[in-house]
Amino acid sequence: MNRQRSSVRSSRGSNSTSNGSDPREKFKDCCRKFAVFMCTQVGVGALIISYALIGALIFEAIEGKANNTEIVTINETRRILVSELWEVVEDYNTLNTTAFIVRVNDLLFNYQLNFTESVKRGYEQKPPGEIWTYPASLMFCLSVFSMIGYGNIVPKTKWGKVLTMVYATFGIPLYILYFVSMGKVLASTFKWVYTWMHDCSNDSGNANSSEEGSSLQLPKTKKKIIVPSTACLWVISIYIAGGTVMFAEWENWSYTNSAYFVSTSLCKIGFGDFNVGKTRFIEKNGTMIADLNDSSAENHSKLVINFIFILFGMALVAMCYILMREEVREKYREIKEDTKMCMEDVSAKFAKCFGTTNIDDEYEEKYF
Repeated sequence: MNRQRSSVRSSRGSNSTSNGSDPREKFKDCCRKFAVFMCTQVGVGALIISYALIGALIFEAIEGKANNTEIVTINETRRILVSELWEVVEDYNTLNTTAFIVRVNDLLFNYQLNFTESVKRGYEQKPPGEIWTYPASLMFCLSVFSMIGYGNIVPKTKWGKVLTMVYATFGIPLYILYFVSMGKVLASTFKWVYTWMHDCSNDSGNANSSEEGSSLQLPKTKKKIIVPSTACLWVISIYIAGGTVMFAEWENWSYTNSAYFVSTSLCKIGFGDFNVGKTRFIEKNGTMIADLNDSSAENHSKLVINFIFILFGMALVAMCYILMREEVREKYREIKEDTKMCMEDVSAKFAKCFGTTNIDDEYEEKYF
C-alpha cells in the first residue's frame, strides 16, 4: 500500500510539473523571462528610467521633509538686528552721526559673519520642500548615476547622504550598461539609415550608367559600408545646436552660455554654474530683475525635458563613439595591410638587388 501511494504521489508530481501547473515552476519561469528581458536594450533603458523615477521619490521623501534649522536661525538673527538698529536710532538719532555710523557698521558686520556661518552650515533661502521637488530630485538622480554632479542641490540629512552613496554604487554600473546598450542600438540604426541612403544614391547613379553600357555585367560584390566620422560629428553638432537654442530661449541665456551648458552636460563635466529650472532674470534698464511670469510649474516641465534631453544625448554620444571606433579600426586594418604590402615590396626589391631571384624562381618551378 505504501509503495502504491508513493507511486501515485510521484505520478501526480510528475504530471503537475510536466503540465507546468506547479506555481513554483511558474514563478521561476517568470523570473527567468524577466531577467532575460532586462538584459536586452529595451530592458536596460526601462531599468535606468525606473531607477531614476524610484530614486527621485525616495530623495523627495527624505530631503523634502527635512527640517532646516538654519532658516529659523537666520530669521531670528534678522529680528535681533532690526531691534538693535532701532535702539541705535533711538539712542543716537542725528545728534552724534559718527557714533551712529560706527555702531550700525558693527551690527551689520556681525550680521554678515553670522549669515556667512549659516550658509556654510547649509542655509538656503527656500525651505527643503520647495527645493526638493520631484523634477529636481529626478535631475539629482541623473547627476548622481551619470557622474555629472551639478552640485546645485545636495543632500543635507544623514540618511540622504548615506542613500546617495548607495544609490551611486548601484546606479553607475547600471548607467554604464545603459550607455553601451543604447549606443549599440542607435549605432546600428544610424548605420542602417546611412547604408540605405548610400545604396540609393549609388543605385541611381549606376542605373544611368548601365543604360549606356553593355548588357553583360559582372556580379557586384557588396562593399562594407563604414559610417564616416564627419557624419557622427554632424549629428552631435546638430543635437548640441538644437539644445542651445532651446535652453537659450527658456532660461534667457546667451547662445554661448547655453552651448556651454549643453556641451559640459553631455561631456559629463557639470560645473554647476548654469542650471535649468531656476528663476529667470531679465535685463531691464541696465539691471537684472527676476521674471515674475516664470511659474514653478513651468520650471518643473523644464527639468523633466532637461532629464530626457541629457539622457538621450548621452546615448547619442555613445553611438558616435561606437561608430567612430569602428572607422578607426577599419583604418588601422587598411594601414596594416598597406604596411604589409609595402614590406613585401621592399623585401622583393632587396632580394632582386642581392641576386636571390634565382632561388625564388627555382622554388616556384619546383612547387608551382
